[in-house]
Amino acid sequence: MNQDRPTAADDDAITDAAAHWCMRLHAEDCSEAEREAFARWLAMDARHAEEYQAVLEIWQTADLLPRMAPARARPARPTAPRNWRPLASAAVIALLALPAIAWIGWEQGLLPNRYQHFDSAGQVRTVQLADGSQVELNLNSELRYFNFKHHRQVDLIKGEAFFEVTHDSTHPFIVHAGRGQIRVTGTQFNVWKYQDQVKVTLVEGSVLVSSHGDEGGYHLGPGMQASYRTGDFEPQLAQSDDYANSLAWRSGRMVLDNLSLSQALPMINRYLEKPLMLADNAVGGIHISGIYDTRDVRQLVDNLPKVLPVYLTRSNDGSTVLNRILPSSQKR
Repeated sequence: MNQDRPTAADDDAITDAAAHWCMRLHAEDCSEAEREAFARWLAMDARHAEEYQAVLEIWQTADLLPRMAPARARPARPTAPRNWRPLASAAVIALLALPAIAWIGWEQGLLPNRYQHFDSAGQVRTVQLADGSQVELNLNSELRYFNFKHHRQVDLIKGEAFFEVTHDSTHPFIVHAGRGQIRVTGTQFNVWKYQDQVKVTLVEGSVLVSSHGDEGGYHLGPGMQASYRTGDFEPQLAQSDDYANSLAWRSGRMVLDNLSLSQALPMINRYLEKPLMLADNAVGGIHISGIYDTRDVRQLVDNLPKVLPVYLTRSNDGSTVLNRILPSSQKR
């Protein structure tokens, strides 16, 4: 007889507690004693932290919580009702799967009826979203999926993903990456994200790309790419005959086709624990070409002095730094 196996009642109790703590920690009158009790509750079981994070992500996505929790506990005092409190209470009940309230949240477009979280670490991974769409995740990538009444939403937290989206013209598929978004109904496309840089490559169909998250944007056709960074008013568009290079990661390869080191570093650093750094702009102008194994990019870095006029040093934080070897005529 196994008494350690968690039951459905156990799971419901954890969800209930996670929703309660999510509401209390974001209330103005949350006390220091409550915060200490919350910390003890988290430490009791690994499932507590996982469930709390899932509840928090859904609330934040539905915009039901205030933007910032108070840094310190404040003395309890009467306060005027805030608009988010009724919504937060409804969210708690919805998350506890009471059908009537959950239906109201769904009908108002405030809450998704499906939520999924996926990540990949040491291997490329293919996953299926609740709408039937297929997503292939590159190494060290992470995304969340939400199904709202009027649209399907993916948040690409980090990394790279290739999407094959199930067609539904009445239920658009929107990918949030950086400050921008990619809006589609059904198509195949790739999204690469590194820090504040994003590149979208369209293989089939059409997408609408915006660099600052509004519903407008620029249409891409097959073979086109759009790139943007945080703060860009509009994305940079390009028609690429060799866009397949952007998809080479699906076969475990990284293709650097006569790129400057400044251009190549974001692609290389995606696969490193600590980023490769440039000593100065001069070394950034050196060009590199080749096809490399995405599972062993560290070897590429170690071999750079064998193929380029550079040498490697270490910074104080342990990062590898690329330095240019000056021609003899420039040495003193």
